[in-house]
This record gives sequence, C-alpha cells and structure tokens, in this order.
Amino acid sequence: MNAVTHYLAPKDAGMIAEKQGYVIYNQADKVDLMRLKALLAQSYWAAERSLDDIATSVTHSECFSLYHQDLQVGFARVVTDYVSFAYLADVIIDEAFRGQGLGKWLVDVALSDPRWRDKLLMLVTNDAHSLYQRHGFSNSNKVLTTADKVR
Repeated sequence: MNAVTHYLAPKDAGMIAEKQGYVIYNQADKVDLMRLKALLAQSYWAAERSLDDIATSVTHSECFSLYHQDLQVGFARVVTDYVSFAYLADVIIDEAFRGQGLGKWLVDVALSDPRWRDKLLMLVTNDAHSLYQRHGFSNSNKVLTTADKVR
C-alpha cells in the first residue's frame, strides 16, 4: 500500500484510509445514498437502480465510501458470508474524479481488508479488467453464471 495510506482495523470503524485530501470510510452510515444514486447513474450496470434498492444493497454489504472533503466521489461494496466468499460490487468513481488512480486505491483498500483473507473473491465486470487482475482476479472455468439476471 502507498506510504501515505494506512489501514485501521474494522473495529475502529469510520476512516480506514487517507491520502492527498481523500478519505475512505467503511461505515454504512457514511454512505450518502442520494450521492451514491447519482454515481451509479453514471454506470452501465446500475443506472436504473432505485434508491430503495441501493439502500437495501448498502444494508446487506460492507461498504467503502471515498470522500473528497464533504463530497462522496467513489464507492465499492463487498457482499460476503464472512466464511467462504466475498463478492466485490458497485466499484465506481465519479467521472469528474477519474484518471487520478482513485479507483485503484479504493479497490486496494477494500480488498486489503483482513476479513476477506482466505476467502474466494469474486467479481463480475465488463471493464477495467487490468485493475482487477492486479489483485489476482482472472477468468475461471469453475464459476457458473447466468447470462442475464434471474427473473
């Protein structure tokens, strides 16, 4: 991890990393739901997700919120059973803040959480493969998925 970044144990809650005026929190109450809806509206995978669905996903996930001053500019969440798997989802950086390495840093911090150690890490994405491959993600012939959402 970057020398200006530090990771605090989850029991410390709140701020877990900081660098160059940016802070990452791991508390669900630090998620600005309206801002997260606006961020996800910039995505191809969740642009139409309702505020209620976003709130439900936050409630049932471990959340990592990236802030610049008082503005949430990034987000990632992990869905897990805390025993065998952790699924990384909804990684997003505000379009106006992209190109600064913030997505890499957010993923680094989220995946360095010791709660995911020795877990099967999963993720589904159509883009940014090189970002995730540096964390050991790769294609697998062991994982079965549906082509579309189950209806």
